[in-house]
Amino acid sequence: MNRIRLTGLVGGLYLLLFFVYLFGPLLVMVATAFNSSSFPRISPWDCLTADWFVELFHDEKLLTGLGNSMIIGFGVVLVAVPIGLAAAMVLSQVGPRLRSVMYAMFIAPILMPGVVLGLSTLIFWDRLGTVFGADYNSLFYNGIFLTIIGQVTFISAYSMLVFLSRLQRFDPTLTEAALDLGATQTQAFFKILLPYMTPAVLSAAVLAFLASMENYNTTVFTIVADSTFTTVLAQKVRYGLNPSISAVAVTIVGITLLAAVLFESYNRYKKRQAQPAPAKPESTGFVRAITHPGFAAGSVILLAFAAVIWVNTYDSSICRAQVDAQKRAYQEEFNLQERPAEASPEATETPSAPAPKPNGSSIFAPGNLAPGTPETEPKSPSGGIFAPSNLAPAQ
Repeated sequence: MNRIRLTGLVGGLYLLLFFVYLFGPLLVMVATAFNSSSFPRISPWDCLTADWFVELFHDEKLLTGLGNSMIIGFGVVLVAVPIGLAAAMVLSQVGPRLRSVMYAMFIAPILMPGVVLGLSTLIFWDRLGTVFGADYNSLFYNGIFLTIIGQVTFISAYSMLVFLSRLQRFDPTLTEAALDLGATQTQAFFKILLPYMTPAVLSAAVLAFLASMENYNTTVFTIVADSTFTTVLAQKVRYGLNPSISAVAVTIVGITLLAAVLFESYNRYKKRQAQPAPAKPESTGFVRAITHPGFAAGSVILLAFAAVIWVNTYDSSICRAQVDAQKRAYQEEFNLQERPAEASPEATETPSAPAPKPNGSSIFAPGNLAPGTPETEPKSPSGGIFAPSNLAPAQ
């Protein structure tokens, strides 16, 4: 029994450390988004503030990059998902030898570094534009178009893997039965296969969009003169951090959690609806109401609305002024402590005259550099032949 308890304790400690390692940086980042410090930190804590969210939504460069990333993401979904579905259908219908060869070809872009894909895409379309004599304002040099093409090369392989896992559970006799009953290939696809593949299509679309949004290695080469969400964030990290980066992360995490809550609520509702009537557990009207997807959606909208109101109305200027005053007082006290003691009266007395030189000569005394009269100037050993007055013209 003691051994079982020890094993359980070790397992629980391991899980605790794992989740701390996994979510610890995320919690720290969330906390830094609400600290008024100009550098992301949680200690020492200055003031609770929402100013970094306001600054985030006034960052035109970041918003422009986010808009470009949204356009690129939707473009990647529209291109990569059909390609992945077509590749999965081909692999499910060819022989085993050809399947292994084609699978290696389709999966190869995933194994290549993103830098290679980005550079190869940029160079290929540049050479192609040169062949057609296109200028730099054409499609061959458009950053958004090149980024979509470059990302599709490997994101379509991700979509193919999602579709393959779904097709492995598909019964091909359903399609054969539809063809035997007079349906065409197109009708069998849209009536039989596509409804079955709908969950995989949605999953592949979400995966493709998220992979496009977070990609950097390929995008940094193909975006050319434009910018995306990830490239703007990389520039911010390179040239100096402020907590608006944490505000971006908090916003993304919040949207992800809310979407996950809505999706899970909808899935549970569909499962309850699919159960037979006798098997449904008895529940009150209140329980049915709070478990309905509409209630979850309304709660999410209300929570988002409350968050927006708090960000726009909360004022931390008074707390900031107090913190600044405390910092100035601390700096002044520190300067007083570090200031050297005033010189003693003995140190300020006039120093005595220097002792005479051992050789009794004062030729190198500082006073000899002052201009003097001929009567007081020392005589030259050469008899004054090199005196400056000898250069004057004779009378």
